[in-house]
Amino acid sequence: MRVLLSINPVHVDNILRGIKTYEFRRRIFARRDITTVLIYCTKPVGKLVAEFDIAGIIEDEPEALWAATATGSGISKDFFDVYFSGRSRGFALQIGALRVFDEPICPTEWFDDFTPPQSYMYVPPTGSKGVPVRQLAML
Repeated sequence: MRVLLSINPVHVDNILRGIKTYEFRRRIFARRDITTVLIYCTKPVGKLVAEFDIAGIIEDEPEALWAATATGSGISKDFFDVYFSGRSRGFALQIGALRVFDEPICPTEWFDDFTPPQSYMYVPPTGSKGVPVRQLAML
């Protein structure tokens, strides 16, 4: 099973360049069978650009989370502290195998009524239009 995450273009660029090897989240999906993340690059791009396998998930208090992930964070400590301000726990998704699409995909090619999620959304093997995402990536 996969989830779709909305990620800022700066962070997407750092993921694609291999600088950012962890994706941080204040909240995480309830389902534990999630193995893949579909990356929606937020506006002005507004497209599905890649997917990655989740190599691991770290849950901890922010200071311990930073200590474990700072090298692959792709962000500053100040940015991290602001993001997790007021939180007692945080999550880091370790980015495993990354598959970048040949061409970015407009989400409406896969979903009938697409609204970018604030946090995440579960993605079925085929979108509401019945097309597998891997097939779309090859178009």
